[in-house]
Amino acid sequence: MAAGGGSPSIVEFFGGEDGYRCGYCRSDNGNLSHGMWAHSMTVQDYQDLIDRGWRRSGKYVYKPIMNQTCCPQYTIRCQALHFQASKSHKKVLKKMLKFISKGDVSKVASEEEPMDSHTEDVATCDFPYKSESQVSQSELTPLAVDHTEGVENEDKGSGETKEEGNVQKVESDSVQICADKDTPVPAEPSHSAKAVHAPPKPGKGADLSKPLCRKAKDIRRERKLQKLLQNQMGTAEGSQLQGDQALLLQNSKSKTNQPKNIEDFVFVPLPDDARHKLEVRVVRSSPPSSQFKATFQESYQVYKRYQMVIHKDPPDKPTINQVRLVPVSFEDPQFKASFNQSATLFAKYQMSVHKETPSDCGENEAEHAPNGPECGYGSFHQQYWLDGKIIAVGVIDILPYCVSSVYLYYDPDFSFLSLGVYSALREIAFTRQLHEKAPDLCFYYMGFYIHSCPKMRYKSFDTDFESRDLLLVVVRKVRLELNFGSTVTLGHPRIHKFAVAVIKGLEPGYNSSVRGQYRPSDLLCPETYVWTPIEQCLPLLEHSKYSRFNQDGNAVDEGRLKELGRVKVLHKRTVMPYSVYKKRRKGPSDEASVQQYASLVGQTCSERMLLFRS
Repeated sequence: MAAGGGSPSIVEFFGGEDGYRCGYCRSDNGNLSHGMWAHSMTVQDYQDLIDRGWRRSGKYVYKPIMNQTCCPQYTIRCQALHFQASKSHKKVLKKMLKFISKGDVSKVASEEEPMDSHTEDVATCDFPYKSESQVSQSELTPLAVDHTEGVENEDKGSGETKEEGNVQKVESDSVQICADKDTPVPAEPSHSAKAVHAPPKPGKGADLSKPLCRKAKDIRRERKLQKLLQNQMGTAEGSQLQGDQALLLQNSKSKTNQPKNIEDFVFVPLPDDARHKLEVRVVRSSPPSSQFKATFQESYQVYKRYQMVIHKDPPDKPTINQVRLVPVSFEDPQFKASFNQSATLFAKYQMSVHKETPSDCGENEAEHAPNGPECGYGSFHQQYWLDGKIIAVGVIDILPYCVSSVYLYYDPDFSFLSLGVYSALREIAFTRQLHEKAPDLCFYYMGFYIHSCPKMRYKSFDTDFESRDLLLVVVRKVRLELNFGSTVTLGHPRIHKFAVAVIKGLEPGYNSSVRGQYRPSDLLCPETYVWTPIEQCLPLLEHSKYSRFNQDGNAVDEGRLKELGRVKVLHKRTVMPYSVYKKRRKGPSDEASVQQYASLVGQTCSERMLLFRS
């Protein structure tokens, strides 16, 4: 993603008249969205675009037509600075920590990725997805009970049924005790004491020599009562302590009882004899850094295996151009040279004649801004190295106000580590790290939330437990790059053809994830583009799949188009306002198309980005 050098964004608008097959509800032509091809894109422009409901897949940037599309997709973000990990999140972090420290995988080796593409490939495109009948039993196995943090996601109905069944087997006279194969089984149940107390064979029936199984919530309730009693006793004893001793005891208890955050699990010191070493490296992918180039082939092999095993792609489908994930660049060196001269002349004209500032002309945007992160802004790969080997790669955009999660691929052999959830938590922690250097960067964008998708909605959660997850549908878009070659210029017919192919699902590129709740989260109002807490949005979405979240009826889009004549246009390699271009244009008027484009991107972006016109 271009971030500096004074090169503005250059886009080619396609509109959104045609409907395509929906990957959520499987409608043949219900998916409607506006689209444009980004020949180049600055980080500030993309930040402003995603704050207006746009999203990009490689160089193709699209915006769902929210009030018409079959499955509205709402932009969702997490307030990273205030995020608190739930118990399920902590389990994932503990699992990774335990694996690194002890190499213990006995309890988790059969567990599948709970939030990434193991669930289903439901996306805007029509891709093969794992149906319910294809889900293995190991994927349905719940997490092992962790008594240190308590047990969650209990299946109440099945739990009560099993417990009642065990009680009945012990107390009823009609219990039939399984015998050896050589022992004949009587037609009538035995009433003898010997039969009742006979030890069952391993794995057959309840072991009467042991106490009855108890529910985890009963155990937690008992522990809580014991803790309250201990606190009361400690209070009584503490009343006898004098001055500083009581204050010291109180401070030590308060520190001990503070909940752990992500950093406490991620950056905890490991023992000297740790079995594994995990390292997370952030390498720039656009423009590609030397580290990115050096590790590209290894990263590609992980991507290829991920696509073949998880998405069932044939061996020839995952290509290098897809994993390259370079979203924006100037394809034609000759065009770049002439464009830079044109852009410089335009900036000089605007500053001299119209008294605009350099920032208005895009002349002072720097890749490494003074108050920005040390790594700079743009597109990056977050590589997860385990014992000197890449096991996962998270593709992210670092923007002025957020870290935007784009895609994740990983080695399927390590799916037991729940790398989808783990990488999301690491990206939230990374956002917090960047915030220390860049105070404005404080959000984690997770993609889209689709409330109307029946396959991916999970509403049956226990509201009595604060840690219970409200699963969100988040669509993470994989970036695509088409290898045009060095002779492709603006307006090339293959550009639109490929963009349509992405929407129709003829090219790989979409991945959806079912994610645990990442609180606090906000959804973007599709009409006024203001952020609203998700708790306020859900009741509205229950009533209607499309909803305006801003309850102020008089509120309007503050960034709406106000002056069409100020929209910047790139025509015949010359930058000009639309008012000038309109006079020079020959042929039928394209004002309606330009008006639609400008109203969708907003006044600010329309004056900063260059709309290509042939």
